[in-house]
Amino acid sequence: MTGPGPGVAYSLTVRCEYPNQPGMLGRITSAIGEAGGDVSAVDVVSTSGGKMVRDFTVNTSGIDHGQIVIDHVKAVPDLTLRAVSDPTFLLHLGGKIEMRPKTPVTTRDEMSKAYTPGVGRVCMRIHEDPEAVWSLTAKAHTVAVVTDGSAVLGLGDIGPEAALPVMEGKALLFKEFGGVDAWPVALDTTDPDQVVEIVKAIAPGFGGINLEDISAPRCFEIEERLRNELDIPVFHDDQHGTAVVVLAGLINALKIVGKRPEDLKVVLLGVGAGGTACAKIMMNYGVKNVIGFDRQGALCRNREYGSNVMKRWFADNTNPDNLDCGAAESLEGADFLLGLAGPGLVTPEQVSAMSDDAIVFALSNPDPEIWPEEIPSNVRIMATGRTDYPNQINNSLCFPGLFKGVLDVRAREINDEMKVAAASAIADVIPQRHLSEDFIIPSVFDRAVARNVARGVAKAAQDTGVARRRVRRGDQMYAAFRMR
Repeated sequence: MTGPGPGVAYSLTVRCEYPNQPGMLGRITSAIGEAGGDVSAVDVVSTSGGKMVRDFTVNTSGIDHGQIVIDHVKAVPDLTLRAVSDPTFLLHLGGKIEMRPKTPVTTRDEMSKAYTPGVGRVCMRIHEDPEAVWSLTAKAHTVAVVTDGSAVLGLGDIGPEAALPVMEGKALLFKEFGGVDAWPVALDTTDPDQVVEIVKAIAPGFGGINLEDISAPRCFEIEERLRNELDIPVFHDDQHGTAVVVLAGLINALKIVGKRPEDLKVVLLGVGAGGTACAKIMMNYGVKNVIGFDRQGALCRNREYGSNVMKRWFADNTNPDNLDCGAAESLEGADFLLGLAGPGLVTPEQVSAMSDDAIVFALSNPDPEIWPEEIPSNVRIMATGRTDYPNQINNSLCFPGLFKGVLDVRAREINDEMKVAAASAIADVIPQRHLSEDFIIPSVFDRAVARNVARGVAKAAQDTGVARRRVRRGDQMYAAFRMR
């Protein structure tokens, strides 16, 4: 099968006991290698009574492959397999986040100020001046990460409890990369009315709402209603986070291939939440010709879309020639293929019909629409959603810095100008002289990303009149914004 080899995401640790004799270590590592495993660490646990106990940490390419590796190890003569553990599961034991106090409470005086009776004065100050909540509570740096578990990663509708590990991971990245406190809110309902009412009810405690893993088309209605009914920003990351980072990658790709957005022919596979948002942000950036495809074919004005208002909008505002064709036909002469639909949907032959210096973002995870190894020579730039290839399109480049900037200026909403500003800020992290075909997107670990995005988003919020306060570029707030 085309695709990457063993990786850390599917690593496992096998604890082996065996006679402490020459040659045994080589037999074990050879068995792992014959099974296609990649040994990343070997650690001695104990040696006694002529026995050796070692832990072998092995990268595999998936659950089934991991079992093959285990079977090969068990087959080594004179070896006892004492335990198998999964480092990924171990990382999640007890959850990945916690609440920590910002101030100590070790004396009676400290408790009297942090809690009763002193806290009552602070409560009354907020009662008399509601705007004081932004400076006297954690609201100004706290985001709710809200899900109903109906569209989790590529796993589908797995429910709110099963969604929690993803939401905790999101909260972890908010803090690690943006310095923003975030907390998972997993809702045991998929009814849009109930989701809206619950989020409205908890909103006073947060400075922003990040909607996550809510299925389409419900996510469109929920986000729109909350944006209209709340005075804090609401951001559906599956839509707009994806769109922002896609645009960032496209901005830098166009610098390399020397094409203009208004001249592009874009083919979009997958017109769901992310695909619709990607089309909108590209059009806001100047792209004029986007042709989108769902399971029924091209979205054109000849089709009926029932109650799906977003697909109706998409058909009315894209595909200027109203093409009613298959994806393969539409790829002829296309400049940019954006895949957000599923694995293996296009062939090398179909992609070879694209223009010279074509751009392909195949973002379906874990298996993309086409693997980088399959890309024909006319494709100059390739990106995926995976960590094990260059040019990873990762939402983590967007949301920590975006919410940092939004909260810094206490924005009421996140508008189109702020999203484009975030994309431009991500793209600008890589100087023009350092751009290359396999380096159009900065690393998620580059601390300059969140800083740039926060500044760009804050300025756009101020310029468009949605900021409650003004922050100048040289203000202490940004001078103090230093990531670890």
